[in-house]
Amino acid sequence: MKDRAWIEIDLDALDNNVKILTQTMSHRSKMMAVVKADAYGHGAKIVAAHLEKIGVTAFAVATIDEGISLRSSGIRSEILILGYTDPIRIQELYDHDLTQTLVSPDHAKALARNDLPIKAHMKIDTGMHRLGFDWKDIQAIRDCFTLPGLKLTGIYSHLCVSDSLSARDQEFSLIQTQRFTRLLKKLCAEGFPLPKAHIQSSYGLLNHPQIKCDYVRIGIALYGVHSSSGLRTILRPKLRPVLSLRSKVVLTRQIAKGETIGYGRTFATARNTTIAVISIGYADGLPRSLSNTSSYVLINGHPAPIIGRICMDQLTVDITDIPNVTPGTTVTLIGKDADRSIRAEEMAKQAGTITNELLSRLGERLEVYPNSQ
Repeated sequence: MKDRAWIEIDLDALDNNVKILTQTMSHRSKMMAVVKADAYGHGAKIVAAHLEKIGVTAFAVATIDEGISLRSSGIRSEILILGYTDPIRIQELYDHDLTQTLVSPDHAKALARNDLPIKAHMKIDTGMHRLGFDWKDIQAIRDCFTLPGLKLTGIYSHLCVSDSLSARDQEFSLIQTQRFTRLLKKLCAEGFPLPKAHIQSSYGLLNHPQIKCDYVRIGIALYGVHSSSGLRTILRPKLRPVLSLRSKVVLTRQIAKGETIGYGRTFATARNTTIAVISIGYADGLPRSLSNTSSYVLINGHPAPIIGRICMDQLTVDITDIPNVTPGTTVTLIGKDADRSIRAEEMAKQAGTITNELLSRLGERLEVYPNSQ
């Protein structure tokens, strides 16, 4: 029930983004939809079910528990776990038909000691220096192809500065791509059967569309937003935001000129002011750092400035100049209201973060509703 604060998901916008991004990809590539962190706060079960319905057949999550959750909700397509899974959970990997990333030679050997044939993608560290086999360690990579108990169905890397168009970062992305490509060619020349290969994420596609691999891992772009406000990309497909964040007015009240509002008395009214209390706060994932900035919400198509400190489960706004605001009136914090809108990039910038973090945090506590409900 939409009685306090909630997230709305526009499935038509999701359809639009899948169609446009698929057209942008190489004809040999397939989309791997990244639905980790509850689909970046959009509701992984809802998003994955809809994507599978319209033809997406590969998904990526961060953890084994995210993968099990998708399987339990009825997702039958490939599910790749991008992060580490302890080998003691190998039975669960097998039972739920999950594909595990091999994050190091030792991790691969530990998984291979079991009798269960686990599907796996080998990750190659081409310069990010996080997870993966060192791209120069050819022998360890060769050995992984022959480990018993592992069914190697993929090999991949990750571009760490693909969102940047600076000459220096573009050069480094090229270096990473060349390292990955040379490794694949060497393995092929030595007679190893190459599994599905992938190196592009959202910005890998938008800034390096010339790369041609079997999969493109689409995360933030799938949801119609950029990681940061004003971020430029070489390709600029017309993506549509999928998520809206809404709440309700709890009450309205009159505050005299010169009175203070909220914890710390950080805001004083400069005139006789009508305020509204809104039922959402930082425990719901809304950044407390939006307090006492130029941030606002939309009510009846009008901007209502956030005033005072954002509390754990509520906030206050100035509605002096907005007509017809009563308890129960819907409030838009991200999304469209009449002819005005607030983008997630705008809120993230005000909060000093990126949309990836902002949206993921919002989805931790709030109910998610597709636009069909």
